Order: sequence, then C-alpha cells, then structure tokens
Amino acid sequence: MQTVRRRYVTVCALLWLPPGLGMASLVLLFSERGMSLAAVAGLFAAHSLTVAALELPTGGLSDVLGRRPVLAMAGALNVVAFALVGLGTTAWVLTAGMVLMGAARALASGTAEAWYVDTVQAHSGPDAELRTGLARGGSATSAALAAGILLGGALPWLLGVGPDLGARLSEATSGAVLPLSVPVLLGAAVRVVFVCYVLTVLREPPRPPATLRSVLRGVPVTVLGGLRLGGRDALVRRVLLTAAAVGSALAAIELLMPGRTVAVTGATGSGAMAYAALSCAGFVCGGVGSHLAPLAARVAGSGERAVLVCLGGCAGGVLLLGATASTTHLLGTALAVVGFCLFHLGIGAASPNGNDLLHRRVTSAQRATALSVQSLAQQLVGALTGLAVGALPSGPLPWLLTGAVLLSGARLWLRRAGVRSTPVATTG
Repeated sequence: MQTVRRRYVTVCALLWLPPGLGMASLVLLFSERGMSLAAVAGLFAAHSLTVAALELPTGGLSDVLGRRPVLAMAGALNVVAFALVGLGTTAWVLTAGMVLMGAARALASGTAEAWYVDTVQAHSGPDAELRTGLARGGSATSAALAAGILLGGALPWLLGVGPDLGARLSEATSGAVLPLSVPVLLGAAVRVVFVCYVLTVLREPPRPPATLRSVLRGVPVTVLGGLRLGGRDALVRRVLLTAAAVGSALAAIELLMPGRTVAVTGATGSGAMAYAALSCAGFVCGGVGSHLAPLAARVAGSGERAVLVCLGGCAGGVLLLGATASTTHLLGTALAVVGFCLFHLGIGAASPNGNDLLHRRVTSAQRATALSVQSLAQQLVGALTGLAVGALPSGPLPWLLTGAVLLSGARLWLRRAGVRSTPVATTG
C-alpha cells in the first residue's frame, strides 16, 4: 500500500502544480494581451461554467470507463488548453483555452482520489484504512499549489532581470511568448509529464470492458444514482452540505481578501504581492492540516468528531477575519492573518476525514460521481455566496454571515459526533 499511496501523492502534485503556476500570472497575462477587465471576467466565467456543466457527466464517465483513461484525457486536454492560453493573442483563442481547461478540470475532479480508494480497497478490502493516504494527497495538493504560485510569480520577474531575457524572448517569438506566458507554458510541460506518469504507472482494478453503447447508457444512470445518494444516506448528505458550507467560505475569502491586502499595503501592486504571499501561506497551512488529519481523528475519537472540531476551527478563523475587517493597524492585520491561516488549517484537516466517511458509504461504481456531486455543491454555493457577498456592504457583515454558514455546517455533525462509525487510523 505504500507504493499505491506514493503514486497517489505524485499524481496529486503533478495535477495541481500547473494551476498553481498560472494562478499568479493569468489575469496579468490576459491584460497584457489587451483584454479588458470585463473580458477577463468573461474568460474565467467560461471556465467556471464549463466545469459546472461537465462535473457530473465526467464523474459518471470515470465510473463507467475507468480512472486511468479519464485522467490521461484530462491531462491531454490541459496540454492543449495551457498552450492556447500561453500563446493565444485573440479573444476566441483564449476563450477556447479556458473552455478546454474547464473540461479538463471536470474530468480530473475526484478521479485520482477514486483511483486511490478503489486500488486500496481492491487489495485490502472495504475496511482498509484510507484517511492517511487521503491526507497525504491533500498535503501534496497544497504543497504543489504553494510551490506553483511562488514559481509562477517569480519567473516573469526573473526574466526581466539583468539582460532582460523576457524582451528577447518576446522579440524572438514575434510576441507570441511573453514573460507572463512562461509559467503557463511550463504548466503545459508538466501536464505532458502527468499524462506519461498516468499511462505508465497507474494501474486500476479490472472492470468490465466498456463499449460506446455501454458508456452512453451507463453515464446517465451513474449520474442519476450519484444525485440520489444524498437523499438516501444521511451521512452522505452531511458530507455534501459540509462541502457547500466550505464553498461559501472559500468564495467569500477569494472575493474579499485581495481588497483587504490592498487596503493594508496602500497600493494595488504591493497588495497583489501580499495576497500572493498570503495565498501561499494558506496553501501551506492547508497542507499541514491535511497531514494532521489522521491525528485529528485519533485525538477527537472518530472521523465525525474530527470534522466537527475542524469545521468549528474554520468558522473561528472566518469570524476572526470579520472581527478585524474594519482595522488596518498592525495587531488587527496580524489577527486577520491568524484567522486566514486557521481557516485553511481547519479545511485541510476536515477534508480527508469527511471524504473517508464518504468513501465508506459509496461503491466503486459511483465513487467519482459522488466526488463530482460534492465538488458541484461546493462550486454552486460558492457562486451564490459570491453574488450575495458582492451585494453586501463592506465590513464585518459578510464575514460574520459566512462564519455563521460554516458553524451551521459544523452543527450538522453534532448528531454524529457521538457515533464512532469509522475506524481511527493507528498507523501513519
């Protein structure tokens, strides 16, 4: 099982390093290509709508066709998408790149995790210990995002130092490659490595051979079954509602924190740099939280109690952000950073424990679909929260309402907190 766990961790790192690379430079790259702010928002909307539209069908495809081909398909689409975004100079090319990136994101959503759980249970039975591997996968994801955002932010700056390699690169490629393009193109190269790794290393338990007819017939059935999961199983429903509460908080943080960093630093440029550093710190805290998830379950006494405690910690972090929303002095800023890090630490620790519970309630035939339903709940509620927060006056109110939503998510687990329904890991 150590080999399976190591391969899962590697897949998580290779899967999330490219998005991290593009995170620091994508908006600036689009602006450099002449896109207005409204056009940039439209490009990201095209990505989000594609993910939302394909989330469930691609989850069903993974359950019917298999994990490895779907992961390879996601990686191949991303190679094309990153190349189009990195080299595109017109709106339609950039839109095509963002749509393909969204399709690839939907294909990869939950598929690697489903592969890991399937493989472990095929070797060790349905009661196999999952939490440690899920936690390390979460840590690898956070570490890859943190490393990516640092590298993606540093590369354009390094290319402009000294002999100005960036200008020479742009001149040599007739403007097709800008310094801001380099992190995105590096992400495309990492995707090539990802596809090769998936095809050569990942092996999955045998499944019935899939024909075009079986895929076309099986995907809708699997999707409908996944949608019914929350209605039939109270614990699965709690996991899905928890994901929705987390999505609400993430949307509020992504929308409100950049403005807060600008208010603290006093300038847009320095505020953007501060937000990048803060985001990196958040990813690091999320990775630490994921690594500590098995310990949290052991200390709390069960996975359910661990989710309850961790969500409570997340809510505390958001409420701390609300309490300091109207202050820019040093102590208030320090407390806001503590709240931000506490939120990410709690999310990192809660997620593996919640998903461990989910995987014990669904079969391999619906696993990726269940993860897609979970992701869709998080995205849809996040989108609605973003609209609501944007309409509210600035200050503590949006933070306090979001904190209340997270507390409501934690409260869902009070009835389960006394029930020890999943084994607690005793080995790392």
